Amino acid sequence: MSKFRQLWSNLRSSFWFVPSLIVVFSIGFAIALIETDTAGTDRLAAQWPRLFGAGAEGARGMMSTIAGSMMTVVGVTFSMILVVLALASSQYTSRILRNFIRNRVTQIVLGIFAGIFTYCLIVLRTIRGGNEGAFVPSFAVFFGFVLALGGVAALMFFIHHIASSIQASSIIASVAQETIAAIDRLFPEKLGHGSGEDDDDQTLRPLSERNWCAVPARQSGYIQGVNNTALLRLARDRKSIVRMEHGIGEFVVQDTTLASLFMEDPPDQETVAALQKTYSISSHRTLEQDAAFGIRQIVDVALKALSPGINDVTTAVTCVDYLTAILARIAPRQIPSSHRYEEGELRVIAKGPSFESLLVESFDQIRSSATGNVAIMLRMLGALQTIAGLTAGPHRRRALCDQAQWIAELAERTLESVHDRVRIDTRLARVREALETEPALCPGEEKE
Repeated sequence: MSKFRQLWSNLRSSFWFVPSLIVVFSIGFAIALIETDTAGTDRLAAQWPRLFGAGAEGARGMMSTIAGSMMTVVGVTFSMILVVLALASSQYTSRILRNFIRNRVTQIVLGIFAGIFTYCLIVLRTIRGGNEGAFVPSFAVFFGFVLALGGVAALMFFIHHIASSIQASSIIASVAQETIAAIDRLFPEKLGHGSGEDDDDQTLRPLSERNWCAVPARQSGYIQGVNNTALLRLARDRKSIVRMEHGIGEFVVQDTTLASLFMEDPPDQETVAALQKTYSISSHRTLEQDAAFGIRQIVDVALKALSPGINDVTTAVTCVDYLTAILARIAPRQIPSSHRYEEGELRVIAKGPSFESLLVESFDQIRSSATGNVAIMLRMLGALQTIAGLTAGPHRRRALCDQAQWIAELAERTLESVHDRVRIDTRLARVREALETEPALCPGEEKE
């Protein structure tokens, strides 16, 4: 991830950036309207005295009232946001709070209220009575009234937005959409016949461990991203091989090995610093290059829903549905090989996600928490059946088979009802049929 993209991501995630832009725009807009308040507006005041004919005192009173009310609304809005954040954190998971902060509607509405307040202050400052050389920017004052009406509409819309966004389905759908967008960005290519990470090159020449030089991490935190272009260029310029020891989304401890360089001689400080700069490390994970983080958020919501204290099976089922949509997006995609070459020379050994690891991330913990829960088991089997129809990779289908087998074992161990067992067996047969590319592919099936 480049420094510019990281900076943009941090700005986009802040509460202050978009509101600040709107406040700056409102200042410029107020000044422009005041400067255009010429003889043309005097004629408007004479023609429409009820709209543009307010005196200095009346204009001051109205602008002061609007400014004061907007600050009150800003306080109410912040209180609503804090309540929503606390509720979402306790009901779902604290990892989704960043999604609320990044929400563009919330940022724009806050900016509108702050911008109206600033606009009124600018206009109020220019209103003068008779003893001060009378000047009332009638058009700017009238537009302040229009903005106040717009602020009321924005408040009503914001209340509706908050009520909608706090619903579990809206939260999960929002995370899923961001995750799918990350997948489209990270893995744009479709799988060709017999291609993908399943066919990774395993015929690499042996590399002596003695020539690997450890490069330490400059700080502790989560790896948010890696500038792959800069990493490949560094390896090419130094005629070396870079091996990533930690993948994106993993936590690294300061002064422990971040990556390793295959070189005859120990790398100099310039090389070490250049390699360290290709990594973006922070106190939290992001979705920019870490699709697994989106899956992690949805899984956390599902685990919270399945906990004995909440026991919200419907929310957990919704999580499985959206995890299915995410994995269905990944299933036909080609995940790049971990071995990156340039001009026939191996330059980077990356550590990244695979379809199998994302599948495990999606379903393993949910399955472990679904003891005796028929609805979750059936939904997960349905998910495997859906995903199976979208991928032909043998390794991927084997991973789906393993998941189906583990669900079958869970059902056999925890379900006492014969009716429930029959439902599971029926769905399991459909999954195995969808996964079968040759006889006896799935564990537990015999070749006919």
